[in-house]
Amino acid sequence: MVATFSLLLLYQLAGELLVHAFGWPFPGPVIGMSLFFLTLLARGTVSHELRNGTNALLQHLSLLFVPAGAGVMVHLHRIADEWLPIAVALVASTLIGLAVTALVIRAMAGDSEKERT
Repeated sequence: MVATFSLLLLYQLAGELLVHAFGWPFPGPVIGMSLFFLTLLARGTVSHELRNGTNALLQHLSLLFVPAGAGVMVHLHRIADEWLPIAVALVASTLIGLAVTALVIRAMAGDSEKERT
């Protein structure tokens, strides 16, 4: 599990370095996970060690929400002041996520139907 966690942190570091080097307006962890995803696509398979390590991390995923919850509590006054834009962003991003997911599923279902015929 330590090797898996180290690998994930290395990809996050690579993402952070790219963001800072090129001044991209994206979070470093998003770039790092995109690089990790592309690496997995290029390899075509996930190693047994990586699969076991990520499963172990997923079992403790709730621990990763503790810092976010603490941050909410620290900035509760700001959230109270800016509740409307936050609510609009949450609703809009949820709807956009649902729409994109539906379109991807529809496109994939269409591709699988073409393969059957």
